[in-house]
Amino acid sequence: MISVSNVSMRYGGKILFEDVATTFLPGRRYGLTGPNGAGKSTFMKLLSGELEPQKGTVVRPKKIGVLRQDQFAFDEYRVIDTVIMGNLPLWKALEEREALYSKADLTDEDGMRLGELEGIVAEEDGYSAESDAAVLLDGLDIPEPLHDRKMGELQGGQKVRVLLAQALFGRPAALLLDEPTNYLDLESIHWLQNFLTHYDGVLIVISHDRHFLNSVSTQTADIDYQTIITYPGGYDDMVLQKTQIRARIEAENAQREKKIAQLNEFIARFSAGTRASQVTSRKKEVERLQVTELARSNIQRPYIRFEMKRPSGRHALELKDVTKGYGDLEVIRGFSAAVQRGQKVALMGRNGAGKTTLLKALLANAPGVDDPDVGPDSGVVTWGHEVQVGYFAQDHRGSIRNGTTVADWLHDFDPQASKEEIRGLLGQMLFSGEEGMKPTDALSGGEAARLIFCKLMLQKPNVLVFDEPTNHLDLESINALNIALQKFEGTVVLVTHDEDLVDEVATRIWTFEDGRIEDFLGSYEEYAAAAAT
Repeated sequence: MISVSNVSMRYGGKILFEDVATTFLPGRRYGLTGPNGAGKSTFMKLLSGELEPQKGTVVRPKKIGVLRQDQFAFDEYRVIDTVIMGNLPLWKALEEREALYSKADLTDEDGMRLGELEGIVAEEDGYSAESDAAVLLDGLDIPEPLHDRKMGELQGGQKVRVLLAQALFGRPAALLLDEPTNYLDLESIHWLQNFLTHYDGVLIVISHDRHFLNSVSTQTADIDYQTIITYPGGYDDMVLQKTQIRARIEAENAQREKKIAQLNEFIARFSAGTRASQVTSRKKEVERLQVTELARSNIQRPYIRFEMKRPSGRHALELKDVTKGYGDLEVIRGFSAAVQRGQKVALMGRNGAGKTTLLKALLANAPGVDDPDVGPDSGVVTWGHEVQVGYFAQDHRGSIRNGTTVADWLHDFDPQASKEEIRGLLGQMLFSGEEGMKPTDALSGGEAARLIFCKLMLQKPNVLVFDEPTNHLDLESINALNIALQKFEGTVVLVTHDEDLVDEVATRIWTFEDGRIEDFLGSYEEYAAAAAT
């Protein structure tokens, strides 16, 4: 159990939350939600003990698993050892035991200490530690040949998965996971969902993946209105209940305001007359009917709408026998397909399977793309008549020029656009007022993503190509993107590990495995049903 009593945190004049009192119980899985900047990560650090509250107390169990955010902290350690470090008492006992066994001569005191250490190792399941760690790593798609490698040899996404295995290792009484699905492919996310639904301790997880939260959470702790309110159910359940509660209070307030206005009118008419007792009674009634004060929500919802200047021809894209590799590694082998106008293609597969590689091969000669990449090694990619491509790169931050302002950078893409049009677009994407003059060098990941959406809305292409667009977005922005892509009448080619986005947008699935691509014409639901038979 984790207990929070009267906890407050503020930075300068900004209150994150005040006098929060709540309890997180074993056997329950809590999704921690709230917009970017609401204080989710700060609250997680309070729960783990990394931060002390400015006011109040936090009581926590001794053994807590925490997803570490520093990818470089363990670069000198083996992958398997990094996982075992998730159980710190065990790891310290193993290290001390190894140091004693390496001594040429053991004293009687050393022998006594070895006995104590063997007891700790046995109590902490140390004799099966490497095999238990290997099971976690395999489930998170870290193959056995990498288990003995140094962490410094792994790619960023692989490191994140090892650190996730570290948090899960040793059966901690509580698990605190901040964005555990980042850099995970769908297969790894499904494995993690299954693992967490069978976990019987306290789970608190921050995620911007709506499907993941709905699948895992039994409760949702929402940070808003400068407090934390816990609702039963997943993210969608929370949104529904929160909306209903807010609507009910607003309706009650409207009724009270109407009644107060009627009472005040009576008081004003008869206060100087002979009905003093009735006036006094009405004044007391006004005091009793005071309207419930509604705190302002921190949630901001962007408005995304993708339009086309003109539609493309019927045939948007054709690939003939496309092959692409790196050195001796053939990532894509002889792939052919024809994409019709209006189709929405989701590219799915494990990390490193070739999804981004195919996108870059497609974009090498794409009309409207500013930074074309290297094309396929062989085969032909042909874009259709009147096609104009809008591209959201996985490393999209690098496509925004530094040394300028948000508004000026956006204006470069359509010099004919008026200042009002630019300001309106920026406002839709939550760059309000003076934020349009913000230096591009100072943009966060989420702000950079929203600025790219502004660019695409300004350019109005008829083909949209997205490579992991949700990585830095909060749930409100992801939901807005989802709706915008569903309504877009043009063609979409999309790489994402957000299951709801694939499920609700895609009309066609390309699945990558071992250099081959399976082309399925239909929705993700139909694809999953076919794959299960």
